[in-house]
Parts: sequence; C-alpha cells; structure tokens
Amino acid sequence: MLDTLDAAAVRRWCADGLAALRHHQDEIDRLNVFPVPDGDTGTNLVLTLTSAHHALALDLDNSPEGARPPHSRVLRLMARGALLGARGNSGVIVAQILHGLADALAGTAQVRGRDLAGALDAAAAAAYAAVASPVEGTVLTVAAAAARGAATADSDDLATVARAASRSAAAALARTPEQLPALARAGVVDAGGRGLCVLLDTLTAVVTGAEPSAAEPPGRLPVVVAREAGSPEFAYEVRFLLDAEPPAVERMRATLAGLGDSLVVVGTGADDGELPTWHVHVHVNDIGAAIEAGIVAGRPHQIAVTRFDDQPDGTPAAEPADPAARPGDGPGRAAVVVAAGDGLAALFVAEGAVVVAGRPSTGELLDAIRSTGATQVVVLPNDPNTQAVARAAAEEAQHLGLRVSVVPTRSPVQALAALAVRDPGRRFDDDVIEMAEAAGACRSAEVCVASREALTMAGRCQPGDVLALVEGEVHVIGTDLGRTCEALLDRMLGGGGELVTMLLGADAPAGLGEALRDYAARRWPFVEVHSYDGGQPFYPLLVGVE
Repeated sequence: MLDTLDAAAVRRWCADGLAALRHHQDEIDRLNVFPVPDGDTGTNLVLTLTSAHHALALDLDNSPEGARPPHSRVLRLMARGALLGARGNSGVIVAQILHGLADALAGTAQVRGRDLAGALDAAAAAAYAAVASPVEGTVLTVAAAAARGAATADSDDLATVARAASRSAAAALARTPEQLPALARAGVVDAGGRGLCVLLDTLTAVVTGAEPSAAEPPGRLPVVVAREAGSPEFAYEVRFLLDAEPPAVERMRATLAGLGDSLVVVGTGADDGELPTWHVHVHVNDIGAAIEAGIVAGRPHQIAVTRFDDQPDGTPAAEPADPAARPGDGPGRAAVVVAAGDGLAALFVAEGAVVVAGRPSTGELLDAIRSTGATQVVVLPNDPNTQAVARAAAEEAQHLGLRVSVVPTRSPVQALAALAVRDPGRRFDDDVIEMAEAAGACRSAEVCVASREALTMAGRCQPGDVLALVEGEVHVIGTDLGRTCEALLDRMLGGGGELVTMLLGADAPAGLGEALRDYAARRWPFVEVHSYDGGQPFYPLLVGVE
C-alpha cells in the first residue's frame, strides 16, 4: 500500500488504466445511447489513454539509466499525451481532468490523501471550465462527485481518499439516469462517466495493491438520445470567452440577466498578470446586444451563436476568431475538414480544403492545421463527437500563434454549405460567421440500418430496420431502404427547401441516387437536387436541405 503517489505509481496507473479500459471497451461502447453501430466512447477513451501511455513510454526510453522523474513531470507528460491523442468529447474531458491533476500537484513534494483530494477538486473544476454548457448526468457529474467524496474522507491516508473518491464516483454514475431522461429511457448509465470510474478504480488499485473492481454497471441495450430543449422564450444561445476585470464582468452579468436567461459566467483566473478569462453563456433574442455587453466589459473572443430551431440544443454553432482581428493578419487562410469516405474527401479537396480521415485525435487535427501553412484556419468536424477534439486542436494551434476557429458542423452536407460561402476577401471572423450561418441553415439528415433493438422517438426498431434521422432524431422506421429514403425526402421538403444535396454511402445499392433524383423530380419538381458518391460508412444516404 502506497503512502504517496510517486512517479512510478503514476506510470502504473496509466498502464493499468489503459488495460482496464481495453477490458471494458465494448461495454462502454454499448452505453452510447444510439442504435447505430458507431457508439465509440470506450474506443475513444482507449485511444486517448494509449496516447498518454506512449508519451510516458517514449519519455522512459529517453531517460538516463536509473532516472526517476518526479510525479509532477510524469503527470504532465501523461496529460499532454492524452490531450494530443484525445478522441471524442469524453476523451477531451478526461484529458482535461488529467491536466487539472497535473497542475494541482505540480508543486507538491509528496502526494498524500489531502493533496489528492485537492487535486481531484481542481481536476473537476478544470473539466467543467472546459465545457461551455455543462450538463449534469455526464462524466462531469462523476468527476465532481469523486472530488466531493475525496474531500469528505478528510484524511492524509492516500488509500482512504482514493477509495472514497472511487465509491462516490460509482454512486454518482448510478444516479446519472435520474439526471438525463435519455439515460433513464435507455436504462443505462453515462458512458463517459463509466470510463472515468474505471480509471478511478484503477488508481485505487495501484495505491492499495488490490485488484480493481470488475463490476458491470446495470443497464440494457441503449436507445436514441433525445435532444435537450432550448429556452422557450429565447431563440438563440450566445457563448464567448471574455478577457476582463471582475468589476466589468459584474456589470456585464447584470446587463445579460436583463436580456435573457440560462446565464452562466465562470472565471478561469489570470496568468502572469494577464486579465482573467471568463466563460460566458446566455439565451437571448438580441444577439447583438449580448455581444455588445461583452465588448463593453472587455475583450470577447471565440464567440458562438446557436439558433435553437436549426441546431440540436447543447451543440455550439460556431467559434469565430477574435473579433478584434483585421485583414492582413497572416499570409493565408485554409480550411481543414474531417471526412470518412473517398468520395467525400474528393469533394472537399475540390473545395480547396485539407481533409483528415475518420475520427481523428487532437494531435492529428493539429498536424493537419499546421500542414496548411496558413495563419488563419477554419476547422469543420462534421460530427458532434469530433467537435470537442476540434476545439482542443484549435486551442493548441492558437498557442503556436495561429488563428483557428471551429464551425461545429454535424454532417458533411453542412460543411459543403459552409465552404460554398467562404470568401477570403472578408475579415476572417466575418467569414467564419457566414460559414457558421450557412451550416446552421442547412438541415441535415441521414439513413442507416439499426444494429440493435431500441426505443426511438418514432417507435421501437429492430435489428435490420432502416432508420431515417433528421437532426439526430429518428423520424421514420422502415424495412425498405428506397422507400425510407423517399419518406425522408418528403419529411425534409415538407418543411420547405430549394436545394437538396445527397451523399451516397459505401453501402448504398447501385441506382439509389438516380432513383431518388427521379422521385424528387416527380414529387418536388421545383427543388434543385444534387447527388454525389460520398463513400461514408454506416450511412447509405446523407441529406442536406437548404
């Protein structure tokens, strides 16, 4: 049993944590609330910890014989490796938790119980600060509960505190269905929270010398997650980072409180005499007035606007660059797009974009951003689960002096709409806003085949059923691919539209595109229809309507 958490223990935690996540990988993947075979939280966490483990292995290989770096250095290397390898929202949040631990323990000579408790509290705070609109019932809730449990133990005994953190995290995980209705309907716990519990159990095992718990969380196969609802009185979510003094922030807070609701203003503290940075979130109808309040208070940046009617709530709409920038800040601009499928890659390359395949890590996206040679770069993730990775890569790139903004596209059809309005003649931040608006105005949908039985918003589906989803929600369940695609077009165009873009997937049968174009010409003769071979997996058809 360990009295302190030393460098060797951190290395064992990383290695054993990776092994434990691999053991539970499929289980955690199945907790993703979706009936399509792309649930990948467990896989993303494994890849994130793999990168952390490689970072430590490379450092160990390059260390002098017999050298033992202090725990703080090993934690920082582990956190840095996790960040660069982070995939998916949960991977980014876990990397941020490790970063918070490393920062909190950097100046601690010996890590005992109370030191670990304080570090877990700092790690939870760092995780919440990394999320613009924190949602309870997720990995954030589990991290906060672990910190509270550790603090309640009130002990310098490292094993006592580690056990208390693990127990509190497990109890919070079991309560996540009470906080998120989608989890309750599915009868499952939060996937990211489950992954964090695995890591905390492993840490406890390293400290105590015991075997980590192999208990499986209760639950059955998951169903489709429901969207959160936006404010009924207000049409827009506005978010931005703000560099400002506390008195000015308090005046801004009062102004924003009079403009809307769901107001959250969180400070991250100041570094080296710089102004404190604040995360600002509010629901309003007057976007301009909300942003103006930020300008009056200080220097707003990474402004994001979501229109609830157009986007799944809780998904940020854009992160434009610093509004204080002017033309001529750098020698060039570029776009980096995430795309799975040879046809999609060819389409985006034709639009002048640099393409990153699949669901990349933070480091892979960062490499792509740097490879453009541009100082102003827009990133289009094309998947809700890649947006956090894109934001992490953008933040890393900004440390290198690059101006990077993320337009959080959820589908390749939205990225095509965004690239179509790109104009290098505009100011960079104005161009990003135009791209974000074009993406938001493009309603997206997809058709896929269910891999499991699930209760969806359109009823219960069985394995092999054809599902048509609009903005992430199942609207049609069918047994015939062609007829389900036709029903999807009717559902999309029934709400209006002038331009339809169809991307045919790798599993699309021959003639599907032509048949759907003929159907649209008969049923919707005044609508312009374009179809392309996208080659994407899982989805025989992606649709965008503008």
